[in-house]
Amino acid sequence: MVEHVDVQVKNTDAAPLAVVLLSGGLDSMVCAGLALEQGFRVLALTIDYNQRHRIELDAARKIAARLRVDRHVVLPLDLRQFGGSALTDAIDVPKDGVGPDIPVTYVPARNLVFLSLALAWAEAAGSKDLFIGVNALDYSGYPDCRPEFVAGFEGLARIATKFGSEGGTVRVHAPLQYLTKAGIAREAVRLGLDTSESWSCYDPLPDGTACGLCDSCRLRQAGFAEAGLEDGTRYGGS
Repeated sequence: MVEHVDVQVKNTDAAPLAVVLLSGGLDSMVCAGLALEQGFRVLALTIDYNQRHRIELDAARKIAARLRVDRHVVLPLDLRQFGGSALTDAIDVPKDGVGPDIPVTYVPARNLVFLSLALAWAEAAGSKDLFIGVNALDYSGYPDCRPEFVAGFEGLARIATKFGSEGGTVRVHAPLQYLTKAGIAREAVRLGLDTSESWSCYDPLPDGTACGLCDSCRLRQAGFAEAGLEDGTRYGGS
């Protein structure tokens, strides 16, 4: 039986619904925990975009069960049909450190597509709130993680939905936007989340451990080290 984490929830059947994009990574796990803490009932949306590996999908299912969200949908969307990214195409994942340019692990317009799907579910469910775990500090430079993107999507949501056309507003919550990775790790601990259940690595090794060298692994390791916290991820066969 899955035990509940120590997130102090305030939600009831009358509490508002929020759609949370839950990838299975550390950021999205903390984002879901914060939504619960703020009193929302969570509809968790995970996109199975036929990415490089399935481990993060398993992590998302585990996190959703652990948090006891109202509903968890894993939606198939095969972005390998488009390619254009090391996560959806036969392109090597870079292992030489975080650089100044947008890396090949960027999936074209991914957060725009994912937020659009989250918005569709939110409108169908009568929700006015979306949560996404984007971050503009310790990240790989993806353009769809920037504050301008979040603000722009909020404006688009008002124009594109029935609710918005009737004068309503849609809020895109990005509570991790200005947190460092160390800050995100600290939030996970404060919320009582088990960070070992999240997955960050882009290119796991055959034995199921994290590579420790891709951008995502490097940022995660640096964040936990800076925070002085233990990262439950197993790296490089350790």
